[in-house]
Amino acid sequence: MRKALGGWNVYEIAWLGLFSGIAIVLTVIMKDTLFGFTVFLTGVLCVVLAAKGNMMTYVFGMYNTFGYAYLAYVNGLFGEVMLNLLFFVPMNVIGFVMWNKHRYGGKLVMRQMDTKGLALVAAVCVLGSLALGFGLSFIPEQNSPYIDALTTVLSVVATFLMVRRFKEQWLVYIILNIFTVLLWVIRTMDGSPDGVLMIVMWSAYLINAIYGYYTWNKGAKGVVL
Repeated sequence: MRKALGGWNVYEIAWLGLFSGIAIVLTVIMKDTLFGFTVFLTGVLCVVLAAKGNMMTYVFGMYNTFGYAYLAYVNGLFGEVMLNLLFFVPMNVIGFVMWNKHRYGGKLVMRQMDTKGLALVAAVCVLGSLALGFGLSFIPEQNSPYIDALTTVLSVVATFLMVRRFKEQWLVYIILNIFTVLLWVIRTMDGSPDGVLMIVMWSAYLINAIYGYYTWNKGAKGVVL
């Protein structure tokens, strides 16, 4: 485990320590559950390791997937539930295998997309979000159907790009994290006990996505597909 988590720079250690500390403080103040805290912490570890191209991202990601699915279920976000259980669970396994096959000198080989690929990604995100949002709007208990649909579709697209090792995953994640923060702000205003901790978690993801794009942009230079 120590070897798998090695190679951290000062920024990454400080970033992880800051948000973990915030999570602990909020957990105590708001009397949140230990379970909610573990979901937060494994989520932070997952995205930080993804930005570093570290295989352990999929190990922590599996626990976070099941934990977040439960929190989404009790908050009436059924699009998020389906996304995590039906998509992220198998994709964690597939991603681990794919990343393991495309390593050179112990490091992940990163790629970037061409203009046509970017246009296709944008079209899938827009059309997919509208179609899913329309479908979710017919579920009586569903909250914020179109925002839930948007975050669901963006998550699916970003995960595919991540498994395929494209740096553009981080641009999708930046947009995804912004809207997911908005989603949990709405749930917090409606009285969700898990809302504040989830807002902090997804805000941490947003900062990490920006850092992830910076890191992968350097790693993917010259590898266009």
